[in-house]
Amino acid sequence: MIKRAWWKEAVVYQIYPRSFMDSNGDGIGDLKGITSRLDYLKELGIDVIWLSPVYQSPNDDNGYDISDYQAIMQEFGTMEDFDEMLAEAHRRGIRIVMDLVVNHTSDEHRWFVESRKSVDSPKRDYYIWRKGKGDGQPPNNWGSCFSGSAWQYDDATDMYYLHLFSKKQPDLNWDNSAVREEVFSMMDWWCQKGIDGFRMDVISMISKTADMPDGKVGEGGIYGDFGPYCIHGSNVHRYLKEMNEKVLSHYDLMTVGETSGVTVEEALKYAGEEEHELNMVFQFEHVDLGNVNGKWNRNPVPLTEFKKVMSKWQTCLKGKAWNSLFLGNHDQPRSVSRFGNDSPKYRELSAKMLATCLHMMQGTPYVYQGEELGMTNYPFTDIGQFRDIENLNAYRELVTESRLWEEKELISCFQYKSRDNARTPMQWDDTENAGFSTGTPWIGVNPNYKEINAKEQVGNPDSVFRYYQKLIALRKEQPIIVYGDYELLMPEDASVYAYIRRLDGQSLLVLCNFSSEEKEADVPAQFFGKGAEVLISNYGRDSADGIGKLRPYEAAAILLETP
Repeated sequence: MIKRAWWKEAVVYQIYPRSFMDSNGDGIGDLKGITSRLDYLKELGIDVIWLSPVYQSPNDDNGYDISDYQAIMQEFGTMEDFDEMLAEAHRRGIRIVMDLVVNHTSDEHRWFVESRKSVDSPKRDYYIWRKGKGDGQPPNNWGSCFSGSAWQYDDATDMYYLHLFSKKQPDLNWDNSAVREEVFSMMDWWCQKGIDGFRMDVISMISKTADMPDGKVGEGGIYGDFGPYCIHGSNVHRYLKEMNEKVLSHYDLMTVGETSGVTVEEALKYAGEEEHELNMVFQFEHVDLGNVNGKWNRNPVPLTEFKKVMSKWQTCLKGKAWNSLFLGNHDQPRSVSRFGNDSPKYRELSAKMLATCLHMMQGTPYVYQGEELGMTNYPFTDIGQFRDIENLNAYRELVTESRLWEEKELISCFQYKSRDNARTPMQWDDTENAGFSTGTPWIGVNPNYKEINAKEQVGNPDSVFRYYQKLIALRKEQPIIVYGDYELLMPEDASVYAYIRRLDGQSLLVLCNFSSEEKEADVPAQFFGKGAEVLISNYGRDSADGIGKLRPYEAAAILLETP
């Protein structure tokens, strides 16, 4: 028995507000800018907007360091602007999912300002404080996700506070019930305002071990790994069940947890149909492929491994939990540059192929802003062009201070993997600054905006935008795409990703060539027969004839009604 739900049938569009649309010429995207582009999203056909943080923030980590959860970042506008955007989205049948960042706050949040005053502060236990080892040594050897130690010394009380990310992002102490009640009250406030769900930032990190021993130092590493002591901790599921009971279950919401390092078994605890925690999680196995001894490399993603990972999640969650489907987001490079081919010859074909591969799977698809245009990585050449704290800190640690890397080598890796690739301004048209802003954008506009922009693609029936529009429409027309079973074909083929979906006497064959060469596909014989309908094809096929030969980056989905 299939359990239907609106969030299973939805397509989500992620907006990174700083880079989406600037309405007032200050070079920074804002809420009025988003409102002005809602008709574009309605035309695309998406159902939900996931809004990256718009709360008040000093912007050490572009809004993921929050100083007031119930106020809007001044650069983005006012709460009245938010209310208008929410109302206008709802008027168009588009729901709004907020980014919930509650593993940590900004060090400028009033809780932390009070917490650091003294060991007797009523808010002291809102955060994680420890004495150092002596001789200026922090409590343990853990490294931060943004380089350097995960501990920051605070001379006011001669103690260290934990920050798994920036030193301006102190971690909250979820073991303190008062912290949980504060968070739940804030969430309820947003729900009463009428929002439609939460994407929960690094939610798998909210429960830490009490003893906090040193972590393992990897090859060539400087700091220890905090993962075993801070991710999927012993209380995380208890806290999420409490959140569900006190807030989430009272509203008709979509919830998705960012759960780095999650296994299938752990995902079933977070998002199991009967667990009463979250609707789904983000797993990162597929986007972490090729990462050996850290993130900074230019290793390609091996297709056989990619298929293995994606298929594992498709089959192991079947009937038990729901998948999130994504290739790109604000923390990833551009998907066509990472998984496809962003050369002028193959960019459009490979962008359409990747979209076909992903959107025909079981799960809720997420489209990251600009992905529907086939936007590409930015041609970075020097460190001065980057804005992301992750890059700036890594450069300082690896090039300037330790001299472990050559500058050219690290910049090359940043070109391929930097989060800033996804954060360059949305390319609306071929006017100055791609129509994003009349001022100087906060980060550089990709110089290819004259060729790749929304205005050109909306007016072009064969564009990447129109292809995404058709894919999204097909999910609404064909229940097999949303709910069908999944079977991988040709698992060892290094170039072709082929799979079949099945539901209620229908079969859907999906073929995707991930290479720039013609490839053979082992197509089941029945798909050559009568009744085989090509639902979508990036080469414009109107029949399944000859489908066994796939042209470069060709994709097709063929529906067969079983008599």
